[in-house]
Amino acid sequence: MNIHAAADIPTSPADYSAIAPELAMLGTGLVLLLMIALKRFKNDSWYAAIAAFGTLFSAGWAIALWNAVESGEVGDDHVRFAFSGMVVADGFGAFLSVLICLAVLLGILLSDVYLRHENAGKAEYYILLLFSAAGMQFMVISNNLVMMFISLELLSVCLYILSAWHRDRSDSQEAGLKYLLLGAFSSAFLLYGIAFLYGATGTTNLVGFEQYFAENVLFSSGMVLLGMVLVVVGLCFKVAAVPFHMWAPDVYQGAPMPVVAFMAAGAKVAGFAGLWRVLEVGLSAYELDWQPLLWAIAAITMLVGSVLAIVQTDVKRMMAYSSIAHAGFILTGLVAANEEGVRGALFYLVAYTIMVMGAFAVISLVARRGEQDTSLEDYRGLSRREPLLAGILAFLLFAMAGIPGTSGFVAKFAVFGGLAGAERWVLIVVGTLASVLSAFFYLRLVVYMFMEGLPLEAKTPTLSRLPVPGVSAVVLAVTVFFTLQLGVLPEGLLDIAGRATLFAG
Repeated sequence: MNIHAAADIPTSPADYSAIAPELAMLGTGLVLLLMIALKRFKNDSWYAAIAAFGTLFSAGWAIALWNAVESGEVGDDHVRFAFSGMVVADGFGAFLSVLICLAVLLGILLSDVYLRHENAGKAEYYILLLFSAAGMQFMVISNNLVMMFISLELLSVCLYILSAWHRDRSDSQEAGLKYLLLGAFSSAFLLYGIAFLYGATGTTNLVGFEQYFAENVLFSSGMVLLGMVLVVVGLCFKVAAVPFHMWAPDVYQGAPMPVVAFMAAGAKVAGFAGLWRVLEVGLSAYELDWQPLLWAIAAITMLVGSVLAIVQTDVKRMMAYSSIAHAGFILTGLVAANEEGVRGALFYLVAYTIMVMGAFAVISLVARRGEQDTSLEDYRGLSRREPLLAGILAFLLFAMAGIPGTSGFVAKFAVFGGLAGAERWVLIVVGTLASVLSAFFYLRLVVYMFMEGLPLEAKTPTLSRLPVPGVSAVVLAVTVFFTLQLGVLPEGLLDIAGRATLFAG
């Protein structure tokens, strides 16, 4: 029996160009660490600027890698393995690396305003943000389960600390502790799953799995199936898919607002990339076994997220359940298991990242210092005080609900198109029902903003207006523009997403 299937994978032992975006992100974090040791800047905004520059540099490398993949420079099959097959340079990883850089850049802009406003600014914050992003980037290019686990732990440990960043708020400390404890359980599931898969195949390389199953006949698949289920459980925790979602509402409610926005976007990108790599590359031979499992998880995630969001009275908790529901919609692209589904899911990830960043930018402004104003009542009559902010939030909420003319509508239409191609009609019906339910709680917040009277407290001078810093205005302008642009002219991004396909093992 051949247990060294990964040995045939063409590799380059130390190809640093394949991990250039990740090195740029890590390097920027190390530069900030050195600057802290030298105490060069007293104003934390300088650290934010350096972090943003490093993120742009990382995005530039990712775009260059994408161009190399497109031109075939990386290899005959538009893919290059590096570091003994631990990582892979392909269009899928380059596409998602750029998306992670976008989430980091918007997160840095939101964080600079938030940390100064909350008097919680520390340069270490940006180091943790960059290291977490580097873990996400390594995860999307991982071709080995050990590499994927290390990347997942890097991004997770940084997020645990960032969730508890606000030392003066007990709910922030509680959020960090809950995230840490439940995250440890999910890591254990993932590690056990990796152990079972290694025991069954003798390798942790994803392409090695594919080769092993093609060359060997297993008389018993129990260890493979158990390992597959455990790995899926561990990765579904990161994307907050039901029933592995219980951490999300409490963490979203207690963690600092920019951290929640970055977590909602970046962690989902990394988690879904891990699922796609493992299932559609490593375990493609077991597609008939994992598809029903993913089908059930996607269906229940869409419904549970939409239903439980309706009963929430805190906007951050409502956004947490909204994020859960969106995780279900993105999962449907994987369930479809065809090019249309993957393309739709990638487009959905981009659209969701932009929408959720813009929404949390408005929520952060309304919440004021200490994040005290996060209930639905605090949004009553917002359009009379701040009509522009209310209009922007309403537009982004409509986009999340999937109203035509927005990127949210195109995203849902794209993943449903993949399901139609796979003839998953029942899941389309479930998704449509979940979309209708989700529209209710989004519209309820719009009603509070535009059709309800002002609360008595809003008549006091201190609560009459909401200052909008220039950096926040930039985030709002960018997110609104691209949400509208991708809703009206989505063909360009859909074409790019269609080319960002997984490599053929």
